[in-house]
Amino acid sequence: MSKVDTAWLRMDGEANLMLITGVWTLRPRIRWQDLCLRVQERLLRYDRFRQRVQHDATGARWVDDSDFDIARHVLREHLPRHGRRPAQEALQARVGELAMQPLDAAHPLWQMHLVEDYEGGSALIIRVHHCIGDGIALIHVILSLVDGGDAPPPRPRRPPAEAAEDWVLQSLLRPATDLTLRALGAAGQRAASAIALLREPKHGLEASGEIARLGVQVVQDALALLLMPDDTPTRLKGRPAASKRVAWCPPLPLDEVKAVGRALNCSVNDVLLSCVAGAIGEYLRAQGDAVDGAEIRAMVPVNLRPLDEAHQLGNRFGLVPLVLPVGMANPVERVYEVRKRMNALKGSTQPLLAFLVLAVAGLLVKPAQDAILDLFGRKTTAVMTNVPGPREKLKFLGASLEQIMFWVPQSGNIGLGVSILSYGGGVQFGVISDTALCPQPQQIIDRFEPEFAKLAMLALMLPWGEVD
Repeated sequence: MSKVDTAWLRMDGEANLMLITGVWTLRPRIRWQDLCLRVQERLLRYDRFRQRVQHDATGARWVDDSDFDIARHVLREHLPRHGRRPAQEALQARVGELAMQPLDAAHPLWQMHLVEDYEGGSALIIRVHHCIGDGIALIHVILSLVDGGDAPPPRPRRPPAEAAEDWVLQSLLRPATDLTLRALGAAGQRAASAIALLREPKHGLEASGEIARLGVQVVQDALALLLMPDDTPTRLKGRPAASKRVAWCPPLPLDEVKAVGRALNCSVNDVLLSCVAGAIGEYLRAQGDAVDGAEIRAMVPVNLRPLDEAHQLGNRFGLVPLVLPVGMANPVERVYEVRKRMNALKGSTQPLLAFLVLAVAGLLVKPAQDAILDLFGRKTTAVMTNVPGPREKLKFLGASLEQIMFWVPQSGNIGLGVSILSYGGGVQFGVISDTALCPQPQQIIDRFEPEFAKLAMLALMLPWGEVD
């Protein structure tokens, strides 16, 4: 197991488990027997889903589970209904419970829970420990499971044992060179070019200026991470109670989001993140909190992996701290502020630095790892991720995959997670929260669509030819 994946494995805590939790809704119904067969045919072709974790002197490694039983991992689920409680509320409640239910460490770290009868179709709750893979890798897994999906390409097996210098190279040096050259778009072309020149001594004099500039940037970014100021104290930040609730909303039409972005000369991501900031700000105002000028920090994953390597699973992403202007009430002013902050992050090496911090943390004993990661957690209110999904709706076991939603785990004492997923022509928001900090995440979710509607209305009123 790589040292980064080891760090994610050991990040489980009393208040937060490192589980990526997702929900599929399907119409018409699917059968448990058919699901088990599809899992055996497709999912188990990925080694990680047949392997358990074995701890050893160097950390942890993957070994085949000799006692693997499909019935232990693909379960039937019944949703308790109370009175006239809507089915979606019952499903959300169960997802919240499962988000804090540990997986059996003696077996592969994943489970599927099938609700065979859900609103005229079925619902599938999927739980995967983060040490198996990140969001980009798991989207690849989804695409292999659906009807017509491609099986993973064969993986060359590594030698049974690696020398110490081999795993150091694999865990620390290679991600900083090969991986960075191919995938670190967020750090800018200049950074990638400078690292490439470092590997070619014959170009040393030619590259010295570029390398020096990269060195300055790395130092600046490292200091920015270490010296991050505290974000604004709000009711969303505090000590979690180890109880979760989740919520999601109907998708926004992606074409409309793109149209608003074009009208405002902003990216789709700028528009969506502005809606997140606006929804959280409106939620806090509704609770009676004074939020004018308030800002909260969200850790945002940045992919560091070439998409053609997603089948390899594992974690290959860095993190950047994005400060959301939740206290900025004017939607247009807010979206331009988000755009400015996102542009400032595009030339940053912080994603790579965060990746290397996790790799180093995986080398240390758990108390030392916890101390390092606590530096991030104390200055962060939320974890937020944005994953692009398939543009067309998919089929699964002959049923239409109507909605896909997922929630990212939070580490330490972080109590809020926000997920954005585009799928089938729509963009969907999901929130997971600790009940001590946000008892009703649906109250945040219900404000996403109104925030987008305000932005869309104001965009239509702007003189488009004069937009900055």
